[in-house]
Amino acid sequence: MQRRFLIKSVSLFLLSVSGAKFLSACSNTDSNPDASETSEETIEVKELNFGIISTESQANQKPIWKPFIEAMSEELGMPVKAFYATQYAGVIEAMKAKKVDLAWYGGKSYIEAAKRANAEAFVQTVALDGSKGYYSYLITNKDNPILSDIDIDKGNGDEYTIENAAQLTFAFNDPNSTSGFLVPSYYVFAQNKVNPKEAFERLVFSGSHEATALAVANNQVDVATNNNESLSRLEKTDAEARERIEVIWTSPVIPSDPIAYRKDLPESLKEKLQDFFYNYQDRAILDPLEWLRFDPAKDEDWNTIRELDFAKQILEVETNEDLSEEDKKKQLDELNKALDALK
Repeated sequence: MQRRFLIKSVSLFLLSVSGAKFLSACSNTDSNPDASETSEETIEVKELNFGIISTESQANQKPIWKPFIEAMSEELGMPVKAFYATQYAGVIEAMKAKKVDLAWYGGKSYIEAAKRANAEAFVQTVALDGSKGYYSYLITNKDNPILSDIDIDKGNGDEYTIENAAQLTFAFNDPNSTSGFLVPSYYVFAQNKVNPKEAFERLVFSGSHEATALAVANNQVDVATNNNESLSRLEKTDAEARERIEVIWTSPVIPSDPIAYRKDLPESLKEKLQDFFYNYQDRAILDPLEWLRFDPAKDEDWNTIRELDFAKQILEVETNEDLSEEDKKKQLDELNKALDALK
């Protein structure tokens, strides 16, 4: 990816729709300010907490995750507990507070966790078809009249959405979602210099991918973001709702999800986790999660997502009227230096 093309075509919408800060779902109760100075190999870990981002309701997630969590616990010889949060930020903040030891993230939530919560990716999920990528979608209801003006075969629903935004209602997922916010934000809106907060009749954040899909299926919004993996899940959890949804735009490929642990875990424990994930192949347990296996991964495998994130930060600085030209230049130089380091 050409790093500069991200900066040149990003528009002001990113600043206006992504500036809100979410309250943490967890508070940091670590009372030992010197805990980070403790030698990692002297830390005795008696149980692990595994964070799971909220792509759908806990009622749907728990049955498919429970067998995997139990298998991990048995293999490691210690209790492993699942940690669910209603927002992606909840898992990030829980890891920052050391209430989560490892977690399943999306690309956007992972780069935030790596920056703020000492997370380090060591696994990349592999889909049932063997791919290590997935796609962001724009979706609408199959009975929505707008479909008469969209060529489904061409997938030009993004063009229709932009041209008719003033008459449409639109839903993003969680602001920390890769496919539900960051990717469509860039490819659909930024490249067309459109601010969705101003363009649409109504703009909402629905939360999970499941909630956004159901909003479309129930005609609560005209167009929404989603992805191929979540719609595949919806076929199993609510086939009738899935049948009412039409995909009208598909993004370029997105790197598949990471699983990350805290960098400060003992190396011996990291090795056990690596051994478990790299060798786990129980089809009966992995198939419901729609994964074939886990491949070794490194932090830089999600640099593509970081490029989008840096583009957002650069835009925020460039449009910040409260900054002096000197401060603006200093911050832009630092961000561009960080962007260069991704090459």
